[in-house]
Amino acid sequence: MVEPKPCPFCAIVEGRVPAHIVLQDAHSVAFLDRRPLFPGHVLLVPRSHRATLAELTPGDIGPLFENAQRISAALERGLGAEGTFVALNDRVSQSVAHLHVHVVPRRKGDGLRGFFWPRQAYASEDEATAIAAKLRAALDADRDRSQGRT
Repeated sequence: MVEPKPCPFCAIVEGRVPAHIVLQDAHSVAFLDRRPLFPGHVLLVPRSHRATLAELTPGDIGPLFENAQRISAALERGLGAEGTFVALNDRVSQSVAHLHVHVVPRRKGDGLRGFFWPRQAYASEDEATAIAAKLRAALDADRDRSQGRT
């Protein structure tokens, strides 16, 4: 049997691995990314190991994103950033399988070009309508399940 690889972010949260901590509370820990896009690039993680956004408990969502908001403002005040880029990868392109929010300081002309993937319009209005309907149906089913309805 293969042992699961230890989570490096859990090791930081538990204090077993050093990191440049910028914020910590009962819900989350924020630290500088070791390979930042720009100086001040922060990773914000929930204290409990959750691999994806869907696994985050409802009680942790608000505090996590409140801290993302606080860090974003601190990057502007503390480092003179003109704005921030806030993002997370869920499974695909997730370098560490522990949910983490990137909060990156931005300046006009810094070379970061919006989204890192090609964007394209829907092939037709019908395609967009069909995809929106599928998403609404999935959201309705999730709501019904959470309310005990089948």
